[in-house]
Amino acid sequence: MRNHLYKAIILLVILLGATLLSCEKEVPINAGGGLKDWTEDSHSYLAEPDYSMVFSQTEVQRLDIVISKDYWKAMQDDLENLFVQKAVPNQAPPFPNQNPVYVPCQLFYKGKQWHDVGIRYKGNSSLSFPFRKGIGKLPFRLEFNHFENENPAISGQTFYGFSQLSFVNGFNDISLLHEKIATDVYRDFGIPAPHSAFYRIYIDHGEGPVYYGLYTMLEVVFDGPMLLNQFGSEAGNCYKPEGAGAHFNDLFLVNSKFFVNKTNPGSGLSDVRSMIRALLSEDRFLDPDRWRKELESVFNVDHFLKWLAANTCMQNWDTYGRMTHNLYLYNNPANGLLTWIPWDNNATFREGAGDPARSALNFDFSNLDTLAGGPANTIPWPLISYLYSDTAYRQKYDNYIDNFIQGPFSVSIMAERFTEAHYMIAPYVTGAEGELDKYTFIPKASDFENSLDTLINFVAIRYNKAVDYLK
Repeated sequence: MRNHLYKAIILLVILLGATLLSCEKEVPINAGGGLKDWTEDSHSYLAEPDYSMVFSQTEVQRLDIVISKDYWKAMQDDLENLFVQKAVPNQAPPFPNQNPVYVPCQLFYKGKQWHDVGIRYKGNSSLSFPFRKGIGKLPFRLEFNHFENENPAISGQTFYGFSQLSFVNGFNDISLLHEKIATDVYRDFGIPAPHSAFYRIYIDHGEGPVYYGLYTMLEVVFDGPMLLNQFGSEAGNCYKPEGAGAHFNDLFLVNSKFFVNKTNPGSGLSDVRSMIRALLSEDRFLDPDRWRKELESVFNVDHFLKWLAANTCMQNWDTYGRMTHNLYLYNNPANGLLTWIPWDNNATFREGAGDPARSALNFDFSNLDTLAGGPANTIPWPLISYLYSDTAYRQKYDNYIDNFIQGPFSVSIMAERFTEAHYMIAPYVTGAEGELDKYTFIPKASDFENSLDTLINFVAIRYNKAVDYLK
């Protein structure tokens, strides 16, 4: 109760304050009522998404964020309430069941200003651990029209056609390449995934701009541009499965708590129910051909097997098969099939994390938990276990592994990717223009420098293991 009251007070302060921002010096309003720098191709909701500029692949761009002292304090107080006050001695830091609070900020890019942009922190481990250790490099999200009700002058505001953007801080990644390269490789393999780019982030919250470090910027899956760009339509249901329901093993857990519809709230979950009903059908034993036909009529199985092959080669434990999050399901209007979209790939390119529950899966899934349990008395990860147990689907999975390692995951191609990206970001990670002590996860420059060889060697090891599996 106390927490909800606290949140309500913060939001009230923000909403009241946002209406006054147009009077402050940092938010200049033209005499005609329009915002300074506002143009149809850069700020308007009518702007065509400019991928070549926003997600440049040839340079590390700079963003400057200005947040008033009061709003900055509100953001930090909110994190204190979410993480520190709920902490239990000798236990891992808790993850909140609600998003951190949005506050307005002013964004500057290439000489232009975006006004009253909503900014909030995001993430679980990548947010809680750095915050508790006093590291300022925290992940965040921008929503450019979040405060349009409080400031009608920014109604429909976008950033060159993008209304939301997500910023990953590289937590637990000495190379700062995992998220960026993983999403690029997925798309090159024909798997829809967010576009990404490297950015230097400077934040001024009252004492001048401070370099908060090198971030990976991602487009948000359910923000229109990605769905339109990669599926041809943004009209379908886009779900973010999370928690117990994201095992896909229990029809009784198909509800709006575990499957949040990001594009069409309140439209129902009949497509997800149809998918899980088909997956769990006893036809899997009684009539495998009919089972496959029914499942393929509602779920893009071929695409999932393609993702599963790529994900297993690249080793990502922080997703389905180990964790019930970090994915989206999109009901593609072109074919009416729910399609798997990977998200939050910073745990990719890693060997086992020590804890068996966080170790990457073997190619044959011999280390996948298959203990029956739950109301439906099904195994925890049926989308993997049931499909891999089927001879026809296993063959497709194997074929995709072969295609992947001979294509975008070949050692030479991956070495070139890693090398090019490493040297592009290096000036802004170490050295005179590098990250600052309290805004970095890299202990010393040599750790970052050695990370390139580590990644290239990792790919060579995974390639050889994939070849051995396919023999």
